[in-house]
Amino acid sequence: MTQDQLFLLKPDFRDGEQGPYYCPSCATLEGVLGFYPRLRGILNVQYVDFPRPRAAVLALLGASNQGLPVLVIADNPTADKALTGLDVKTAEGRRFLQSPGDIGRYLARRHGSGEPH
Repeated sequence: MTQDQLFLLKPDFRDGEQGPYYCPSCATLEGVLGFYPRLRGILNVQYVDFPRPRAAVLALLGASNQGLPVLVIADNPTADKALTGLDVKTAEGRRFLQSPGDIGRYLARRHGSGEPH
């Protein structure tokens, strides 16, 4: 994997008979992508349906790590410094972030967008 992958829930999803809903954390990151559109060219952004299993996430992080949003970090040693002090998780030999704040801080450090305040 050469590019960081950001997985977000598609908006207007249903949870059984209820909805439509949106994920507030995913919406926060969608706002970051709107403020910094160049990030779409740097990241591999994928929109995922609400029901599990979420095949694309499952393939990378396994069944117990399907919560979204999630940023899967590419195999790139230059990312190490940007991850300092963040809640980095690992699964299936991959590093990832799930907190919108940590994802925002990583994007700022690694790709030069603004940092959350």
